[in-house]
Amino acid sequence: MDVPVAVRIPDAVAETKALDLEKASIAARSNRLNPVASPRVAPAVSRPVPRSRRRRPMKIAVTLLAIPGLFLTAGLPAYAFAPGASDTAATTSRVADTQGVTVDSGAAAITVARDGFTATTSEELAQRDAEAKRALAAQQTAEADRSAATDFAVYSVRAKGDDYPWFDRATDTQGGGLSPLGYYYRECVDFVAYRLNRDAGSTGSPWTWTWSKLTPSGGNASNWASAWADQGWATGDTPVVGAVAWFNYNHVAYVQSVNSDGSVILEEYNWNGSHAYNTRTVSASEVPLFLYPPT
Repeated sequence: MDVPVAVRIPDAVAETKALDLEKASIAARSNRLNPVASPRVAPAVSRPVPRSRRRRPMKIAVTLLAIPGLFLTAGLPAYAFAPGASDTAATTSRVADTQGVTVDSGAAAITVARDGFTATTSEELAQRDAEAKRALAAQQTAEADRSAATDFAVYSVRAKGDDYPWFDRATDTQGGGLSPLGYYYRECVDFVAYRLNRDAGSTGSPWTWTWSKLTPSGGNASNWASAWADQGWATGDTPVVGAVAWFNYNHVAYVQSVNSDGSVILEEYNWNGSHAYNTRTVSASEVPLFLYPPT
């Protein structure tokens, strides 16, 4: 006869529960015997930090400070580490660093050279001063005598080659006046103006070249170069017979001849303040400018 189903089901459930209990009991025993296999997490244990790890920031700071020091040490002058370096050089270097001044290493070896000057006594200085004053007084007297001899002399004998018609007239400083050409008698400009008239065929009134035509801007020799330029007359550095030799120290002369070596013979009045006829030979290069005869 068949067993009812209602009776079999409870028995199967009980068997299943028994098996589950047995498995749990086996697992518990296994966990006690083998703790590593247990899924439980062991409690955290605080371990002490190694000493080397705690001091690592201090080492980094020391390293960072030491690296610039190495570079600065490498940049010191060589003589600071040279064996046998003198104490003077080291002292000079330290003083220079303190004051912010760069001193050459060889400066300490410089020796001061002394000349042979010796001090003079007050008596010797007084004697020298007196001698200088006497020399100056003698020079001034000589210049005054020469000036008087030239300013107040009246030349009655014509020099050779001198064809200036007013050679014996009083000069401006002697109370003389202007010549018919408009310049003061026996000045360099009046003599040259006469020569330009003579070469143009005019030796008397009416004159071809007078002050108002030659140098209307002024009668001084310094005005002659600009007067030539204003009127478009030719100038140059090549000497020509009959040209005017113009000097920038307020003097003019007449070119008498040109030598083969390039020098020129000049005729002039009032050379060195003499107010007299004079001739001299100079190099053409000594003449700043030649003013060619006007047209």
